[in-house]
Amino acid sequence: MLLCWILAGSAALLALASFRGERRRAAYFRASLDAHSAYAPPVTLIVPVKGPEPGLARNLAAFAALDYPDYELIVAAQCAADIPSGVLPPRVKVVLALGGSPQACEKVRNLVAATGAARRASTVFAFADSDARVNPGWLRALVAPLAEPAVGASTAYRWFLPEPPGLWSLLRAVWDSVTLGVLGPGDNPFAWGGSMALRRVVFLDAEVAQAWKTAITDDYTLAGAVHRAGLRIAFAPGALAPSPEPIRARAFFSWARRQLLLTRAYSRKLWQAALAAHLVYCAGMAAAGAAWIRGSPAAPWLLAAQLLPGMAKGWGRVRMARAALPSYAPWFRRWAWIHVLLVPVATWLWLAVLLSSAVGSSIRWRGLRYALPHRGSPTRPDGHQGTPEC
Repeated sequence: MLLCWILAGSAALLALASFRGERRRAAYFRASLDAHSAYAPPVTLIVPVKGPEPGLARNLAAFAALDYPDYELIVAAQCAADIPSGVLPPRVKVVLALGGSPQACEKVRNLVAATGAARRASTVFAFADSDARVNPGWLRALVAPLAEPAVGASTAYRWFLPEPPGLWSLLRAVWDSVTLGVLGPGDNPFAWGGSMALRRVVFLDAEVAQAWKTAITDDYTLAGAVHRAGLRIAFAPGALAPSPEPIRARAFFSWARRQLLLTRAYSRKLWQAALAAHLVYCAGMAAAGAAWIRGSPAAPWLLAAQLLPGMAKGWGRVRMARAALPSYAPWFRRWAWIHVLLVPVATWLWLAVLLSSAVGSSIRWRGLRYALPHRGSPTRPDGHQGTPEC
């Protein structure tokens, strides 16, 4: 019984401690959305594509219709067959990698080829994922933090607004939104490849393209290069990238495990911290639930002390996302509640996926398999050893 109370009490204390800093994060989010930066240098925006996906034509059309004074849009692919017919908007530039480093994943090879083909006039490189359907002000918000010389890269994150909103699509939305809570003011621990930008001079000086030659992840590798250059990664809330993509159970677990396998390989401390926290959370919930079943009058209060901070954080995240994505107000009116009530379920899903990602030496992405870098490898954390196989 004593162990039960230790576990439940520890989880409650951790949940309360995790709530610290949320007010500062929310204030930063609001201030960033209200700011209007005049910094808008010429940009090359690169979107890699790999075969058909739901809404691809509409997503690319959104990237072609941004409210930004001077940018070129590059759609990058390994070969012409990877770009479905009829999805390209007018005046888009297509770059085909047609090979590249055999040690890097296809997405990274596509990015290397696209940055090499960028127009000379662009002083900023921006990167996005093809499953996002961004709003017109997305690029301006993403580029704005780069006006500060100490900022090496800017990043936002995604927000899933699935259509149709099936059970697993909604669960993924809640599960994935937890990561948004890691980003905030000051230097951030990572950049997210679906919405990130950096000045061209930083890209060259930090030797990002060189680091990418043996990488199977674009964002962790870029973040490592930027940090080694002594620069910060700034969070750009206004560049939140909405994704309407639905998903089913099997695809969700495959996708989520791949994200955390890459985190384990390239940001091991971040992965270890997440595993430790979720072990405590879930053990505490189980202990409080067991005590409640045994009739303990204090157990419901202890369980509430564990759950309510996380649910409050979920509500805070959804409020911030709704402020950043006003055009999706109808979706939020209907489904915002999931980011409160499904947080306990998402906590157990996090634990399940974290445990499953504790083992494994490769990932599978878009039909190709890639070996993860081994711990202690001379290329880690900027690359991997081994070659992709179909």
